Amino acid sequence: MNKRPRIKLQLNQTDKILEVVGWVSVFGIWALPLINYFDLPEIIPIHFNGAGKADRFGNKTHIFVLPIISTLLFIGLTTLNKHPHIFNYPSQITKENAVHQYTNATRMMRVLKLVIVLLFGLIVFRKIQIVNGHADGLGTWFLPFTIGLFIMLTLYFLMMSMKDKI
Repeated sequence: MNKRPRIKLQLNQTDKILEVVGWVSVFGIWALPLINYFDLPEIIPIHFNGAGKADRFGNKTHIFVLPIISTLLFIGLTTLNKHPHIFNYPSQITKENAVHQYTNATRMMRVLKLVIVLLFGLIVFRKIQIVNGHADGLGTWFLPFTIGLFIMLTLYFLMMSMKDKI
């Protein structure tokens, strides 16, 4: 049974800003396809290869797939974030370090869910640009950038979690 302390964390200014920007981004990822839907052709790119080139096409209703997925992920991670005592941690959680560890872990979740919505929003935006003839793919930079971003964020928050051990 989980014997970790259950603590109600107080959000600081950074956490509040991350939450607000996250929710604004969720609404933004819905605004893009809704505003542009009737101007889209019937067939749009729905998948991109590792080089950022469209390699699968489908009906324009697929423009809503990423907003749906990102909204579900955002809401799911927001709900999970209310229970930091059930997360996995690289060290033992005690009463002394619980506030630090929980704060760091919940901030990491806020940053990751914001990054997910922004990256999905960028893909939706690029799809619209592609069908309007303003782009020909995501770009060769997109996949390495995305992988690098998630690795850097994970390492940063892992180092922050180890900070109280030093």
